[in-house]
Amino acid sequence: MVIRICMGSSCHLKGSYQVVEKVKELGIKDLKLLGSLCFGKCERGINIEIDGKLFSNVTPENVKNIVKKFIKEGE
Repeated sequence: MVIRICMGSSCHLKGSYQVVEKVKELGIKDLKLLGSLCFGKCERGINIEIDGKLFSNVTPENVKNIVKKFIKEGE
């Protein structure tokens, strides 16, 4: 699984570093965690991409549920 998290100015100010920390807490095996400078959807940030699928309005509070749901649905 590859998760890219926007680390651009807007997403950074909204807490993208905390999102990174929450994803790390999940302890997913074979996870490739990457930062990205910008997904071009700043008004809908924090933005993350999981195996090529973009998710917007991610927060440190909801990121774990987003990732778990993605894994469960096998997308």
